[in-house]
Amino acid sequence: MIRRAKVNDASRIAEILIFTKRVNYRQIFQNDVVSFGEMQVYPLAKELIDYPDKLKNIWVYDDDFVKGMIHINGPEIAELYVDSFFANQGIGAQLMEFATGQMHCRFLWVLEKNIHAIRFYKKHGFSFTGEKRLQEGTVETLLKMSRPQPSALDE
Repeated sequence: MIRRAKVNDASRIAEILIFTKRVNYRQIFQNDVVSFGEMQVYPLAKELIDYPDKLKNIWVYDDDFVKGMIHINGPEIAELYVDSFFANQGIGAQLMEFATGQMHCRFLWVLEKNIHAIRFYKKHGFSFTGEKRLQEGTVETLLKMSRPQPSALDE
């Protein structure tokens, strides 16, 4: 079931975000100071607990416990992560369908070197727009991907 995140999900969300980012981004950024020093589960969980408004745009996939999360900002998918232990079980696809269907998300930014994510987004109807920007504080490039709005004829 996909539902809005609650404060008692904070530690699980933090765990998914930190560990999944380490697994997916360490090879790209090659910065262990950030991966293992700055990125820590406890401070992120505490921040989400202390500032519950930060959870208002986060939705979770909950199947007895939280296995994935998606952060939605209006028409943008800001983050989508599934716990590595539950990868390839359709959780990311369900979160994507929720975002593009019920929440009407139409675009996202992805790291140019994140080949697995790009493949996933293409599989779900996203394509490159040609827009690029640097990931803040790095030399890595973000690419904008969008999904066409369904026309009235499609509905």
